[in-house]
Amino acid sequence: MMSKNRAVSSRCFGWTLSALVLALGAMALPAQAQDFPTRTVKIVVPFPAGGTADVMPRIIADWLSRKWGQSVIIENRSGAGGNVGAEVAAKADPDGYTLLSSPPPPLVINQNLYPHLDFDPQQFVPIAVVGRVPNALVVNPDKIAAGTVKDFIAYAQANPGKITTATQGNGTTSHLTSELFQMMAKVKLQNVPYRGSAPALNDLVGGAVDSMFDNLGVSMQLVKAGKLKLVAVAASKRVTTLPDVPTIAETLPEFSSVTWYALVAPPKTPTAIVDKINAGVNEALRDPDVQKRLADLSAEPVGGTPQATAAYFHDEVERWKNVITSAHVTLD
Repeated sequence: MMSKNRAVSSRCFGWTLSALVLALGAMALPAQAQDFPTRTVKIVVPFPAGGTADVMPRIIADWLSRKWGQSVIIENRSGAGGNVGAEVAAKADPDGYTLLSSPPPPLVINQNLYPHLDFDPQQFVPIAVVGRVPNALVVNPDKIAAGTVKDFIAYAQANPGKITTATQGNGTTSHLTSELFQMMAKVKLQNVPYRGSAPALNDLVGGAVDSMFDNLGVSMQLVKAGKLKLVAVAASKRVTTLPDVPTIAETLPEFSSVTWYALVAPPKTPTAIVDKINAGVNEALRDPDVQKRLADLSAEPVGGTPQATAAYFHDEVERWKNVITSAHVTLD
């Protein structure tokens, strides 16, 4: 009898200890989130320095560094249409200290374009969309005389395959925007892929390539300097700050392409930590100085909840999948 009672007591003690461990673990997560961060936070950017994909997270990182009293640094890991940096972030510890800031490709596009990825984009934990920037058709004024979309299309039709168009890389938004334009305008352009906006814009300014469908972020500064010509924006309606610049949709009805930049965490990052980072990003986006710096990039602040961000990603997967399928886009 004594032996049986001891066995029962032992099991009860084991269950109690297990319950205590689980309870302490559950209590530790909110406490861990409350203290977060206690050291440097790294934001991986899967494209080179210099483009909007790099500049925008630096604005947020600078604000969060001051908010948290900890360094928030940017690490550029470019290659394979953003897949290299995304894989680094996907395989990082899910503790909030390594994040990914990226435009659409590795988050909602590449799974429908690359035959194999070493990470699952749908397993990232969405934090927030930081901002949206309209894409636009910009050209080297010494290479392309056309000043309107109609003239550009006419020139392209008269010279099939001769106009070179730079992209941020195969499968990027600039590439898919170019493919969408070619499909809707019934023209053929020569795709020249780069590893990000910055090197592509350098060659566009230098005259090595003729045109580019790029976001207005960094390219707008080159337009203002007279180094590039802005033909039209790819937003669904004219940009408030550029009321005299027509949309591509005014010539090709329903044409629309906007690049967004989002912050995500590695798979299985605790909700409490994600919520704290999300709160910081939303607070940053309400700061007048941050809003001004984003406006300089022609960016519209977005923000919102992680749940709304996840729903937006889902819609974007379907939208770009339709473009890839309809335009028969491949990596070749």
